[in-house]
Amino acid sequence: MRGETVGVARSDKDLVEFLRRAGLEDADMILDDPHLIEWRGAGPHEAYDAA
Repeated sequence: MRGETVGVARSDKDLVEFLRRAGLEDADMILDDPHLIEWRGAGPHEAYDAA
């Protein structure tokens, strides 16, 4: 957030929780917006498996 790493989201649910803690309500509505969310590895709605 704002250039700082706040954690690793392994699912949509994780990312929505990070955004909620940052004060953004309705975060689940922006998961598909490439101007607001930069996905690395898995894309939106795909679980990330670090194994």
